[in-house]
Amino acid sequence: MELYFSPLACSLATRIAFYEAGYEARYVQVDTKRKQLPDGSDFLRINPLGQVPVLRTDDGQLLFENTAILPYVADHLPSAKLAPIGGLERTRLQQWLGFISTELHKALFVPMLDASASNEVKQYSREKVALRMSALQTRLAEREWLLDAFSVADIYLAVVLNWARYCDVDLAPWPAVLGHFKRVVARPAAARGFEEENALYRTERAREKA
Repeated sequence: MELYFSPLACSLATRIAFYEAGYEARYVQVDTKRKQLPDGSDFLRINPLGQVPVLRTDDGQLLFENTAILPYVADHLPSAKLAPIGGLERTRLQQWLGFISTELHKALFVPMLDASASNEVKQYSREKVALRMSALQTRLAEREWLLDAFSVADIYLAVVLNWARYCDVDLAPWPAVLGHFKRVVARPAAARGFEEENALYRTERAREKA
């Protein structure tokens, strides 16, 4: 499988899932500002929205959106046990992937990280932080993971929560949420993914400044 990614973007969740499973994927870094691939070709031909992640499957199909890609990866690498097979727990996996994608990723962090967003838009999103983090706090107060076992939902959540530092959101008022983040990033696969993409991110920023 081949992952189109941008450093520290939500595509990092799929990289970490691959590392958890011990799978050797191919990685293609995307310049999401210029919508370009490393060879200078147009990324919009891969994804018309110009967003990552995009997963190219082994049979050449293209998948978009974390809510589809992460379960797909988990199902195709079942030995890693990154997703429930079925039943209510599988439904809850989709519930939490949806929550992370819509209530955190898009509703909170995208506006606050968008350099072109007005102060009013950023403040509108900032006012939603407490309610959503409190919901997570309640869920995680007496459990280690979002589901009964570690899953791709925990990986996705940690990748999104990592953005808090870049928009002045302190997770300390929600200790169970902060504890969950620390547990995920301490896992060897996640630590490797964050370390590698942090280095790529620093290189990318330096190149832009130059």
